[in-house]
Amino acid sequence: MTETLRLAKQLSIQLGCSRREAEIYVEGGWVTVDGLIVEEAGYRVDAAQKLELLPGARLQDIEPVTILLHKPAGLASTTGDYGINAALALISADNLAPDDRSGLRFLKKHLAGLKAVDTLETMAGGLQVFTQDWHVARKLVEDAAKVEYEYIVEVTGELQADGLALLNHGLKFSGKALPPIKVSWQNETRLRFALKTPPLGLIQHMCEKVGLKVVAMKRIRIGRVPMSGLAAGQWRYLLGYEKF
Repeated sequence: MTETLRLAKQLSIQLGCSRREAEIYVEGGWVTVDGLIVEEAGYRVDAAQKLELLPGARLQDIEPVTILLHKPAGLASTTGDYGINAALALISADNLAPDDRSGLRFLKKHLAGLKAVDTLETMAGGLQVFTQDWHVARKLVEDAAKVEYEYIVEVTGELQADGLALLNHGLKFSGKALPPIKVSWQNETRLRFALKTPPLGLIQHMCEKVGLKVVAMKRIRIGRVPMSGLAAGQWRYLLGYEKF
């Protein structure tokens, strides 16, 4: 039987570096085994296999990332019965937006511990955030009451006479009065909602109370971060200067 070693150990022997340095190279996507990039430090290799370090390889720890996804309407944003998060499954190299300006290379390490920090109705599309960064998670979870979300909502029906005023202030949800909300017409069939961290079902409930039915909904902004031109099903990295 051919003896095998962990890739990080074999690489450390070949390069004369420490095991930790070898792991950084591997997890950073800088190492090929027989011409193919391998990112798992524990991958087993034998002495006959060819290990190479790619040009530009850097000994740099991988920083936690935050990812902005344009979740398509109709796709669940939470983990389903079989432990699969359909929205999270879209985060792959194939779906990275071509105009992503982060300069980052997509790594498997970017998926480790990546979690959604908000939810979005299955029927709704739009901006959803996944992060490994506890700073971002704290901002969008612990400080959620301070973060404004913006939606474009397609509706049908006849708005009651004082409906727009009620949408802005005067309705209740789950038996409690709602705080003032910014609601305005974008065109004849679309309303713009800007409100602080709305619970699931709130916008549909509000519209029904004033004679309208929601037929489509898209979240276009979270805090100070807009979805901009991100196409449905695509994602990009949050840039260093962008803050929620």
